[in-house]
Amino acid sequence: MLAVLNLVARRLLTLVPLTLGITLFVFVVLQFSPFDPALSVLGDQASAAQIEAFKASHGLDDPFVLRYVHFLGDLVQGNLGVTFPPAVPVADRIGEALPLTIQLTALGVLGALVIGLVLGIVAALYRDRWPDQVIRFVSMTGIAMPSFWLALLLIQYLAINNRVFPSGGYVNPGDSVAGWLESLALPAIALAVPVGSSLARIVRTSMVEELDRDYVRTAIGAGLPPYVVVGRNVLRNALVNPLTVLGVRIGYLIGGTVIIEAIFSLPGMGTLIMTAVRNNDTALAQGAVLTIALGFVVVNLVVDILYYFANPRLRGGH
Repeated sequence: MLAVLNLVARRLLTLVPLTLGITLFVFVVLQFSPFDPALSVLGDQASAAQIEAFKASHGLDDPFVLRYVHFLGDLVQGNLGVTFPPAVPVADRIGEALPLTIQLTALGVLGALVIGLVLGIVAALYRDRWPDQVIRFVSMTGIAMPSFWLALLLIQYLAINNRVFPSGGYVNPGDSVAGWLESLALPAIALAVPVGSSLARIVRTSMVEELDRDYVRTAIGAGLPPYVVVGRNVLRNALVNPLTVLGVRIGYLIGGTVIIEAIFSLPGMGTLIMTAVRNNDTALAQGAVLTIALGFVVVNLVVDILYYFANPRLRGGH
């Protein structure tokens, strides 16, 4: 337990400069945006006096460093600013959109794990035979297929032509669990297929390396059934490397939701960012992008902890 706490403490310490770097990058990019927040709020017909008064009241005339310090201070207090118009706290808008993005990302990760594990394990067990060749082709096709293009194909064939799933919209799970699954099925598949295909290649490689080790041949030669050796030893050892890759792939999934949510008209973080950009709402865009970036950092922290438990070498095991 102490080792786990030390690991978490070390990771949290490394997150401090990383988080500061993310906040600085997001702040710089959006602060130097060509769009004037004052004009976005007041409109093009606003007078020079009104614009100056707005900038003075919101600290937009302050030096860059001072604005960044104020931004960090507000961020620590959970204050991400206010959207205009109407005047709604950015944190409230994010609180409304974030749960959907988390749900979609979780379903995408689950789908990617199923695809990656099933295809990877089958390909490794039947390596260099026809199932392996077929899975190689399928996985390479999935890797080369962009999520947004797959999403359009799914809408065309499964929503418009055959009406198996809805083409867009969101159903709250509190209203109908079946409707919720139907509304997120196609977006989750569009996100899961490229990531799951990539994961399948990694799982296959790791499984093949483990199957070629001496302990596998020794265990099978001693009379243990192959499925016991694969299930208890090979699979557990082979999934260590794919687990580390999964953390990076989850970041891909989070980023992919921006486009996928827009395609399927889902009111998540992606749609929120698109709305902020369309309305020149710097505060909303800044808060939404920062939330997604910090979410990616937290996910990688969790993956690091899971990797520690999955890898016996890190725990002093053999």
